[in-house]
Amino acid sequence: MANIFDVVADSTRRDILHILLERYNQAADSVGELSVSDIVSQLGLSQPTISKHLKVLREAGLVGVREEGQHRYYHLDYAPLEEIEDWLIPFLSVDFDATAEEIDAEAGLKSEQRAFAAAIGKAFADTSFQMSHAVKDATSKKWRKSD
Repeated sequence: MANIFDVVADSTRRDILHILLERYNQAADSVGELSVSDIVSQLGLSQPTISKHLKVLREAGLVGVREEGQHRYYHLDYAPLEEIEDWLIPFLSVDFDATAEEIDAEAGLKSEQRAFAAAIGKAFADTSFQMSHAVKDATSKKWRKSD
């Protein structure tokens, strides 16, 4: 399975996710399904191109599909996006306009304490990211009882 960041790096896949999000927000039934042909018409791309991208999104767990005869209806499954959110949170809480001195003064921290806290935060985020991938990799493999 592809890394979630690699999956959403493609602009077409992000466009598909955005369309499905809009549909989800508009849906009264809270499922927000769209057919492949609806997605094709909104993006103006070929059906094989959209289907290829939907397959990648489906394999990453970002979309779910319901089959009805020959038609496929896709919906957003945003749970895997929490991995991206977890990665982004430390960046969103940073005031890039504040100077190090202002941050230290607000927090009452000395520069050594701030550096130590930043190192711990980075180590925690890196470890959390690595552990989530290790767990996903381990749970995706089919384990057999050895004879």
